[in-house]
Amino acid sequence: MARTDRLFRLMDALRRLPAPVTATRLAEETGVSRRQLYRDIATLRAGGALIDGEAGVGYRLTEDPALPPQSFSRLEIEALVLAVGELRQTGDSALEAAGQSALARIIATLADGQSRQAMHTALRSFRAPPRPVDFTVDMAMLRQACWEELALDVRYRDLKDQVTEREVWPLGISYSDGALMVLVWCCLRQDWRLFHASGIESAALNGRSFRPRRVPLLRDYAARCKGRA
Repeated sequence: MARTDRLFRLMDALRRLPAPVTATRLAEETGVSRRQLYRDIATLRAGGALIDGEAGVGYRLTEDPALPPQSFSRLEIEALVLAVGELRQTGDSALEAAGQSALARIIATLADGQSRQAMHTALRSFRAPPRPVDFTVDMAMLRQACWEELALDVRYRDLKDQVTEREVWPLGISYSDGALMVLVWCCLRQDWRLFHASGIESAALNGRSFRPRRVPLLRDYAARCKGRA
């Protein structure tokens, strides 16, 4: 795990978990040894983080009192909680967990009154979660390819049960009630395609980048969709 990611996870754990948090629990949360944890805490302290406690006692993160707490309206808080709750409908457990983690960090920075509002929201989503989907494609890799504009070699089975192998440029991922779709520029067809994620039997980064084509391609696709409306 990269050092920056490790320190980020440690700060996140210190914000989320009831204080004081033992070194053992923090090490489990961040996936490091206790020795590495002590070094990471020292690094955060050297960088200005206010972390009270010591080995054998537990640790507590004190947010900088010089910084004003984040402030949201009651409706904004309700919207955030509702939106994160809806992530379960995507069937993407990693995405749902990321949303919950982000929400916990936001709540941790709210003033006491607003923090209580976030814990007792009135707007809730009670839709049944979708059936679990066992995607063949690695969703983490697919997201990385979209973010970093990296080409993929894919093996795709379409709805007619025809299998093709091609290079694609992934442009975005679309979640809906019925399916998880991937918008790509297909180098084989020289056109846009919407792939069902469940139809991607294999995918691998091929080392090629399509930067800076992503934004112009998305603009062209949006213009084409608008023209069909």
